[in-house]
Amino acid sequence: MLIDKDNFKKAYSHKMQALHGKSLEEASTHEQYVTLGSLLRDYISPNWIKTNQQYKAQGDKQLYYFSIEFLLGKLLDMNLFNMGLKEVCQEGLGEMGIDLAALIQEEPDAGLGNGGLGRLAACFLDSMAALALPGHGCGIRYAYGLFEQKIVKNYQVELPDNWLRDGYIWEYRKTDKAVEVAFGGSVRSIKKADGRTHYIHENTEVVLAVPYDIPMVGYQNNTVNTLRLWSAELAHNDCYFTFCNRGDFLKAVEYKNSVERISKYLYPDDTHVEGRLLRLKQEYFFVSAGLQSIIEGFKSTYHDLNMLPEKISVHINDTHPALAVPELMRILMDEEQMGWDEAWKITTKTISYTNHTVLPEALETWPVEIFKNLLPRIYMIVEEINERFCKELWKKYPGQWGYISDMAVVAHGVVHMARLAVVGSYSVNGVAKLHTEILQKYLMHNFYHHTPDKFNNKTNGITHRRWLLKANPYLADLISSSIGDRWITDPSELLSLRNFSRDIAFKEQLADIKLKNKQRLTSYIYHNYGITVNLNSIFDVHIKRIHAYKRQILNVLHIMHLYNELKENPNLDMVPRTFIFAGKAAPGYYIAKQTIKLINILGTIINRDQSIQNKLKVVFLENYSVSLGEMLFPAADVSEQISTASKEASGTGNMKFMMNGAITIGTLDGANIEIKDAVGPENIIIFGLTAEQALHYYNHGGYNAWDIYNEDMRVKKVLEQLVNGFLPDEKEEFRPLYDYLLRNNDEFFALKDFAAYADAHQRLDVKFRGRQQWLSMCLQNIAHSGLFSSDKTIREYATDVWNLTGSPIRR
Repeated sequence: MLIDKDNFKKAYSHKMQALHGKSLEEASTHEQYVTLGSLLRDYISPNWIKTNQQYKAQGDKQLYYFSIEFLLGKLLDMNLFNMGLKEVCQEGLGEMGIDLAALIQEEPDAGLGNGGLGRLAACFLDSMAALALPGHGCGIRYAYGLFEQKIVKNYQVELPDNWLRDGYIWEYRKTDKAVEVAFGGSVRSIKKADGRTHYIHENTEVVLAVPYDIPMVGYQNNTVNTLRLWSAELAHNDCYFTFCNRGDFLKAVEYKNSVERISKYLYPDDTHVEGRLLRLKQEYFFVSAGLQSIIEGFKSTYHDLNMLPEKISVHINDTHPALAVPELMRILMDEEQMGWDEAWKITTKTISYTNHTVLPEALETWPVEIFKNLLPRIYMIVEEINERFCKELWKKYPGQWGYISDMAVVAHGVVHMARLAVVGSYSVNGVAKLHTEILQKYLMHNFYHHTPDKFNNKTNGITHRRWLLKANPYLADLISSSIGDRWITDPSELLSLRNFSRDIAFKEQLADIKLKNKQRLTSYIYHNYGITVNLNSIFDVHIKRIHAYKRQILNVLHIMHLYNELKENPNLDMVPRTFIFAGKAAPGYYIAKQTIKLINILGTIINRDQSIQNKLKVVFLENYSVSLGEMLFPAADVSEQISTASKEASGTGNMKFMMNGAITIGTLDGANIEIKDAVGPENIIIFGLTAEQALHYYNHGGYNAWDIYNEDMRVKKVLEQLVNGFLPDEKEEFRPLYDYLLRNNDEFFALKDFAAYADAHQRLDVKFRGRQQWLSMCLQNIAHSGLFSSDKTIREYATDVWNLTGSPIRR
């Protein structure tokens, strides 16, 4: 037991000797980290075993959360918090001359996700374990993350993110739980004695799916759930050995690479056919492996598969795991010998679906030929689902061909994954009130009209234990000393902070904490980029995946405008600003990569210009990660949430910022609306088109970007600066960006919202000058942030969708 410092020190020394055969003095920092991780594994494992035993003994219904991403961040520090061992370990290691902070830094950020989708999945796993709910994750064990982002000569350069280079201390390889996944081949049918047709899938390429399990530790409640990640490996007696036996070693190597590639890269480049094919392979691979594993585990306890919906819930996080619908049908029919109706009833009572986007490119469609050749048996099932569904629609909407075509799972030579997910699920939810309304009124209106009871809203949330307790310990300590520590397990308790809204001393403590966090970030920026920023400036932070609809370009154009004003009048009365950007652009997304280059070039010009008296700085922090976010969110004064209204499904960065006392400047989009409703309009800065107005332009036209260009001289000037030589040696470099905004008619209304955005920043300047008013705004945001805890969201899912109950794990 690690219950006290002396026992910990003894156990740590023994573990170091057993693992590395070294004394503490001889060990490297990495060996010290591995030793601590191994020791914690020993402490976690008994509770992990007991958790699974108790779920099985009690017959608890269990949830399996399928997601293409799980952006975990570092687990060492969180596990110490959750196990209640942080203080013991810190003191014990300190007495042995070891810095715990250095060991925490030694851990890699797991390369298992990219952005909000993966981070949401990780937050949900944290909350399930904290609430003692039997919920587990299912995904892919990527050998390489998205990429390591470097900025070289202002360009984004992508390097391999080899996060598994030194192994991963938290994973357990479970070779005995491996399953086989089949691709390609052909399907033939035979008639059985009972008259039923049986389908045989043969001549396939078989891949071995090997699970790696990661424990998900609940907050001081003995619960340990599981994140199971699948790795693609060569199957026994497969083509590889056939090629080798024939002496065709080149083909053997090519085949081996093609198998391992399935789990090698997160989000392969899908701008070409090979990349899209690999993406489809990945999606089927982890869905098939996960469902096979679930059914095998279910059968070890229960004998009647009709009980599956009572004991198992499968949730698909966005469209990537939508193949869960036909794959579960395949398992039930081909392997468990069920008829169609029986299998369909079970499937549609077991699977639920969250939609995360309204962007057409993210809803996923696949050409029939690609789909059919790679997954012939699955395509047959999808085709049958489509035919039966269309017949059902025809009975209800006779003669309405267009209506039915818009709902068909297979239409015009394309398989529609979002439609497949809706048809095969018992619950479909959006992730913010506005997003759900848009699904119901526009994107999935026909489906909502057909089965309205399926649709519901579950606003996203974040785990306050990582984003406040861990990321902002000074603020967490102030909160606990002021209202007690119940907020850690019941984040609604944060509302008690409203009682301090007139307490000047308390608010000054908030200001001191913000300053400490800004000092930490300032040191990081100077150490890594050589840029000195003004601590007393407004830290205005824009952390997003770089995408046109997230409108980093609107922010940049406004910065150019501010710079123009300062050049005209260096004595301009404005609160100094430090604009901080972070985020990655997809390797093939040219406009996004141009935006990154523009930010960096502009930063170089502005940061070197002494004439503007340090009133403006621009910093781009490369290679954004969870760990970098844990530094940025607590230091931010202002949170940029400026996506085009109607395009951001929810956002969760907005929640992390408000939880750390930053003020949102944003559009009425996604969860911004619910944040405004929670904190009050006086504690948030809103601007721009509403979703209704934006959708009107999209549906009916009437917007011309050239009108803004000709009417607003500020807009005209900054746009011309993209192409008139204002940016040294880059006269034509940004011509595509210029054309994108003007000649392509400003797809996401950056120019349309420019004037409102500039006005919003002027209001922000005024509010920031009123110190006590600003601190009151910060306090109100922190106090209401518990409403956006993932604990609350998961409770709603558990009650309304999954019918899941939890109970503490007995020691």
